[in-house]
Amino acid sequence: MNLTEIFSLRRFLAMVGKEFVQMRRDRVTFAMMIGIPILQMVLFGFAINADPRNLPTAIVAADHSLFGRTIVAAMANSDYFRIVATVASEAEGDRLIETGEVQFVLHIPEQFSRRLIRGERPALLLTADATDPAATSNALDVFRVVAENALSRDFDGPLSHLRRDSAPLEVIRHPRFNPEGITQYNIVPGLMGVVLTMTLVIITALAITRERERGTMENLLSTPVRPLEVMLGKLLPYIIVGYIQMSVILLAARYLFQVPLAGNVPMLLAVSLLFIAANLGVGLTFSTLARNQLQAVQMAFFFFLPSILLSGFMFPFRGMPIWAQRVGEILPLTHYLRIVRGVLLKGNDFQQILPNLWPIALFLLVSLTVGLKRYRGTLD
Repeated sequence: MNLTEIFSLRRFLAMVGKEFVQMRRDRVTFAMMIGIPILQMVLFGFAINADPRNLPTAIVAADHSLFGRTIVAAMANSDYFRIVATVASEAEGDRLIETGEVQFVLHIPEQFSRRLIRGERPALLLTADATDPAATSNALDVFRVVAENALSRDFDGPLSHLRRDSAPLEVIRHPRFNPEGITQYNIVPGLMGVVLTMTLVIITALAITRERERGTMENLLSTPVRPLEVMLGKLLPYIIVGYIQMSVILLAARYLFQVPLAGNVPMLLAVSLLFIAANLGVGLTFSTLARNQLQAVQMAFFFFLPSILLSGFMFPFRGMPIWAQRVGEILPLTHYLRIVRGVLLKGNDFQQILPNLWPIALFLLVSLTVGLKRYRGTLD
């Protein structure tokens, strides 16, 4: 037996060339091989930020003195807070934080200036939406330093006696909805959206692509079943599977992780139908684009990766740059996470979650329209 019988450079180069030809023909797979690493690099390198800044903050000022304005200006200059509203009542401040429009609400009490000049150490209250502890912890720590040091320049002349070792005011931090900063309270409800996105998109894309690979699609074509009936018949079982997954996660959240279910769970299950259908629409569209099951999985992963990174599940949403937040606003998972956490942790009602429902409904309409149109073309 000579060496050429064991290994031939010519045969080896022929195999290498054959693989490159096959790679060139399978353009979708080749695009995923290039696109996914680039997507990961861009998202992890530019979009992910574990120390969010410029967090929206509302001011409830019962005292409009110079000292109050000085503290507000110091907050804005710290880069952690972005003053977006000044409201007249605490009820309005509570509404803003419950709906997620702001991350913090600063309460400046009545007679704050008078009590400060008297040396009575008045209290400032900073309320935070702590459903995601990672989004608020650093800002809460910074606020104490900012508030205590902001007034040092104003303590001159007759007020120089206020300069002392102890702080001239008391800072009270009130993290709402998750005061102990328990990570499970934020992660476990969010898993409901992540699991539904991952499984439903992949399973739907594979189920229909598998029909085409096995040749059973021709059997459907020979029957009187219409395209819409085929599509709905394919999707309905996975809607049931989605609700089973949600039930398992809710039971685990309540009895295994002791997550407080503060809101209306039946309402959450009802509105979740939109989110489930939106993911099934994406899977349906991918099934019409993919030539085989491998391509279907690759497309699903290409959709799942930005969904999990840009939705606010793993990293604070407001810590991302503006362009990444705009991309995240397109994804249904972003809005569904706000709905789930708002209902389970904050006790939000239907009116409060409505601003996050219509983007999911719009995504559902677009995905099902595109999927059904391409699916009709596939069957025809």
